[in-house]
Amino acid sequence: MRHRPRTAPATSLAALIAGAVACGSPALAQSGMNTTSLRHEVVLDGLAIPWDMAFLEDGTMFFTEFCEGLSVRLPSGEVNALLGMPEGEGYAATADDLFCEGQAGMNGVALDPDFAENRRIYVFAASRRSDPPTNRVLRLTVDADLAGVSDRTDIVDDIPFKTQPTDHPFGGTGTHNGGRIRFGPQDGHLYVTTGDNHDGTIPQSPTIMGSKVLRIDTDGNAAPGNAPPEGFDPRTYTYGHRNVQGIAFHPVTGVAIIAEHGPWHSDEITVLENGGNGGWDPRPNMAGRGDCPDDYCGYMPDQMEGMNRFERAAFMPMTDFATYPDAMPPIWDNNGWSQGTAAAAFLEGEAWGDWENALVVGIMGIGFGGTPIGQRIDVITLDEAGTSVVDVTEMTLPMEAGRFRSVVLGPDGSLYAAVDEGMIHRLTPRAP
Repeated sequence: MRHRPRTAPATSLAALIAGAVACGSPALAQSGMNTTSLRHEVVLDGLAIPWDMAFLEDGTMFFTEFCEGLSVRLPSGEVNALLGMPEGEGYAATADDLFCEGQAGMNGVALDPDFAENRRIYVFAASRRSDPPTNRVLRLTVDADLAGVSDRTDIVDDIPFKTQPTDHPFGGTGTHNGGRIRFGPQDGHLYVTTGDNHDGTIPQSPTIMGSKVLRIDTDGNAAPGNAPPEGFDPRTYTYGHRNVQGIAFHPVTGVAIIAEHGPWHSDEITVLENGGNGGWDPRPNMAGRGDCPDDYCGYMPDQMEGMNRFERAAFMPMTDFATYPDAMPPIWDNNGWSQGTAAAAFLEGEAWGDWENALVVGIMGIGFGGTPIGQRIDVITLDEAGTSVVDVTEMTLPMEAGRFRSVVLGPDGSLYAAVDEGMIHRLTPRAP
């Protein structure tokens, strides 16, 4: 069978690097609980870039694979392939319009808060139903036997897709889509993260649904209470983002917090403010910049010799306070580096000890000469209000690191981590 659940022996791994993060380097010795005591299991392997996961209370796990489709792992360990892309094999149904290209494919997945009654699930995926293609949010109904899905409705169909290559690093088609979807636990609305497509006009655009965090109801309508600036699409909760791939909600306050991937500098963690501007504006001739390749200055500092990472961050800031003084300030950045901050989740439950209610972010790492650097999970301890950072600790992993694409807290209190290398790991704290 393509999906092979198994249990793997835990192997220790020293911290990969002392790469720069907020307030200096990540702690190599642990503060708080000793994470070497984490129990480790490989829940699934042999996957094709598992991108996201969503759980029922009994441990049933829905998951997406980037170029394959949507599947579900039952508590027994059996896997049912539900909705496949044309490249996928063995799925109960296939959607011929879905595709993967660049960074676009089948991405985020979320379960309806009322799943027990309506059996609805939502996925973020690239689609050729329109010309040009777009990223969409699909609503599906899961069969009673968890063997298939039906009743597809595209509740969002206008998230932009990059159709033409550009003269930038990673400048191919299908880049910068965002793609994470999560329901707010307190307001019950669906939050959708999107990206800038390497298009400088998108982040500050009031009508293009890239570079935004959307907040919508389960039919795709704007959630009541959204407060974007005048003239903005009412689905907009926040705007002015680069490429948000992580969103999580504080367990106590319910506030939404995002993890955002920077342009080789300044990955950021930001507490969202309704109607707020993330401050990303890579257009030419903004903040004293001149012309840039393909009218997009997002990588311009990396194409200019003689600049260190701090000078680059000042030249093309992730949050441009000079132009947008009221922009939402990040509560964390990784000190002038970008190492591929992707997913975010909160650790909940007393078993996590000092890390209860801490934010964890999955970091995919960067590569020099084909060698990955910085692949890790960081634990970010916040204050009681959840609005400022108290401590950042690199989690000591009981297994080999990978490109941490998704981190999700399961109903059993364990942290599930999906890596591009094809595995979904389960990390469970041991009792002291």
